[in-house]
Amino acid sequence: PQAPTKTPQPHTSTQKTTNLPASSRIQISMASAQAPPPIPPESSHTSYSPPKLAILTLRASTSCNRVTFPPYQRGFSTMTTLTSPSSITLKQRLREYGLLMRVDRPVGTLLLLWPTLWALWIAARGWPSLLVMTVFCGGVFLMRSAGCVINDYADRNFDPHVTRTKNRPLAQKRVSTKEALALAAGLALTAFALVLSMNPLTIGMSTVGVLLAGTYPFMKRYTHLPQVHLGVAFGWAIPMAFAATLNEVPVTAWILFLVTVLWTTAYDTMYGMVDRKDDVKIGVKSTAILFGRADRAIVGLLQLAVVMGLALVGWREGLSVPYFMGLAIASMLAVYQQYLIRDRDEKACFRAFLNNNGFGAAIFAGLFADFAFT
Repeated sequence: PQAPTKTPQPHTSTQKTTNLPASSRIQISMASAQAPPPIPPESSHTSYSPPKLAILTLRASTSCNRVTFPPYQRGFSTMTTLTSPSSITLKQRLREYGLLMRVDRPVGTLLLLWPTLWALWIAARGWPSLLVMTVFCGGVFLMRSAGCVINDYADRNFDPHVTRTKNRPLAQKRVSTKEALALAAGLALTAFALVLSMNPLTIGMSTVGVLLAGTYPFMKRYTHLPQVHLGVAFGWAIPMAFAATLNEVPVTAWILFLVTVLWTTAYDTMYGMVDRKDDVKIGVKSTAILFGRADRAIVGLLQLAVVMGLALVGWREGLSVPYFMGLAIASMLAVYQQYLIRDRDEKACFRAFLNNNGFGAAIFAGLFADFAFT
């Protein structure tokens, strides 16, 4: 005889919905007035599409430590809002552009600005002309911003996998790649327009600077020395500053350029020590990875070479006590940075990187005082 078939029973409000103890209560409020459908069989959980819930409120007594929902109910208590670049307002768009340019993080601009000011003050033996100051300070901001945009464009597929960078606008697709490229081009062209007011030697050298800034973000794919490339890009403002002021590039300019390359390599290695674990996972290269356990020693040697190079610059230019006092303060800051990175703690390494802003400021303060008061 044929086995009788069981007719599914309709879901009712009196049906038992949880196995919580009697001392606990669950209250579920639903946006739809329709009764929920019966729980699907276990095999169909992955393809089941539940009704939309507006509110899911759980009230349980302290005697219930955890409530486990069936698979088809999980995830209702959170909501993810995806915003496409075309749907945001102008104010939001400008904010995203500012984040892309790192306007909220000026330390990078300052690290590029300090060596530029060193060069301008030495070349002019004090205050440079207002035009030269405006062009170079504006160029520092514009080119650093353009470099950040290009860097995020180059790393848009890497950044989502790195803790420190996963929330950047391009990584989160809040800004399109076309927008990023247009923004970088606009910033670079504006910087080039500024430099057109300088002499032909400075204009010619600026093309090299643009090439260095544009290629740096891609170096980490091919070499373990992207920090050196960044140092060359940052340091190129120094011979340009001498060219704009003196219409020539003396030996002191190249010594100061080399010092800046070494200094940038040192502090950007500290920066790379923050991301070293993530960089190894995603396959990008850096001096922090290359140096390995010798990172602290090599950074220390680089810092020593920087201090010696700056002392040589002071000796060649006939600088006096105020400058060397600033150099002494900068040297103490370098020692403090070594203390910070002693355990290779990521947060401490980042603090050591930030501390280099004080290093650059101390050198400039010494130069400013030397030319102003002696």
